[in-house]
Amino acid sequence: MFDSLPLCRLLGIKYPLILGGMAWVGKAALAAAVSNAGGLGTIGSGSMTIEVLRSEIDRCRALTAKPFAVNLLMLDPDAEAKAALLLELRVPVVVFGAGNPGVFVEAFRRREIVTMGVVSSENLALLLERAGVDVIIGEGCESGGHIGSVTTMVLIPALADLVRTPIVAAGGIADGRGIAAAFMLGAQGVQIGTRFIASVESDANDTYKQLILKAGVRDTIVTGEDLGHPVRVLKTPFSRKIKKMERQSADEVESLLLGSFRKAYQNGNLNEGSFLAGQSAGLVHDISTCQEIIEKMFAQAATLLEYTIPHINERRKHEQNGSI
Repeated sequence: MFDSLPLCRLLGIKYPLILGGMAWVGKAALAAAVSNAGGLGTIGSGSMTIEVLRSEIDRCRALTAKPFAVNLLMLDPDAEAKAALLLELRVPVVVFGAGNPGVFVEAFRRREIVTMGVVSSENLALLLERAGVDVIIGEGCESGGHIGSVTTMVLIPALADLVRTPIVAAGGIADGRGIAAAFMLGAQGVQIGTRFIASVESDANDTYKQLILKAGVRDTIVTGEDLGHPVRVLKTPFSRKIKKMERQSADEVESLLLGSFRKAYQNGNLNEGSFLAGQSAGLVHDISTCQEIIEKMFAQAATLLEYTIPHINERRKHEQNGSI
């Protein structure tokens, strides 16, 4: 049902699902597991040095023969050097984030590398379309990590009305219901991150995974708004402390946040770590393999779409015949 979709054909995947590029968590093992399960795994390069990134790409290729992606953050001080590495290694797909990739797009297109860009606004979507990216990922503010201010439910239809480039929906999606809804909103696929933190193949520590399993839909908080860098994280003693301090001492808050993602990922430190996660954490109730997660998601989505679309068409037929 899904592998014939344009996005799947473009990326060479079975299911129209992209693993969100997550700092620290998004390593080769998780990316390869998602790719082997039929999606597009993504290596999150944001926390990596050039040497580590090269090693993770090599490892991913050893773990899967399927396509995979690497995300490239425009705010990364090493963005240019990382772009050069990705071009050298000819990775299958590059996902741009945290800004306008500008001249990078054409360099990757010349190497026949598929390009995608994450946006939270219409203006950036237009810039990416003009630059020639192959896919635009619209990320709603339900997402974990750095976010914009518009929900997925509103952002995706707005982008679908604005651009002709294929759109992928991200933010607040953790099961087949979200996938089916994304198609109805105008997306051709989905990007999911939080659900895969709580997977067997994720090497996030047990504290991190258990926080997600225990979270309700209101158990995330946005920190950094007063600093101009809003980030959605799980509610912990540390994130509550940061939220209270933001308006009082920006310098002190920035100092406390330095290294907080690493402390959450490596040590599960509730008092000094920022645990990135989206609101969809409240929809995650078990730790499963990536294959189990993806197959369950798309079985549910297929059932919903197979039920909904014929009923819509049938109702439309009756309306046209004047019987309703």
